[in-house]
Amino acid sequence: MTISDPIADMLTRIRNAALVRHDSVLVPSSRMKLAIAKILKEEGFIKDFEVVRGKPQKAIKIHLRYQERNQSVLAGLERISKPGLRIYVQKQEIPRVYGGLGVAILSTPKGVMTGNKAWKEGIGGELLCYVW
Repeated sequence: MTISDPIADMLTRIRNAALVRHDSVLVPSSRMKLAIAKILKEEGFIKDFEVVRGKPQKAIKIHLRYQERNQSVLAGLERISKPGLRIYVQKQEIPRVYGGLGVAILSTPKGVMTGNKAWKEGIGGELLCYVW
């Protein structure tokens, strides 16, 4: 089975697992997905992630994070740049998600980073997704 947009598939798997209160979710591994998972961990949206060696290919096991009443820390994940319509932003066009409560994730020439970090470094890139 071929997936035309693997990043959207990753975000959908995380969103669905959080809605049904799973502890963790498995996602096929890639460097881009690992970078996104690292940002989600640094920003406090997930507990942790680990690379699991599998037979056909490696996978990323993402451990979801919940608040005290089993409410997910992740309120939403939205894919912005898609294979059919790539969205690129310059430094001054980097959006603030929910007034700074959320995070924009960008793919820049210096790697995958948050919108805030890209703005501080003065670079733009492809706007991958919003997380809040």
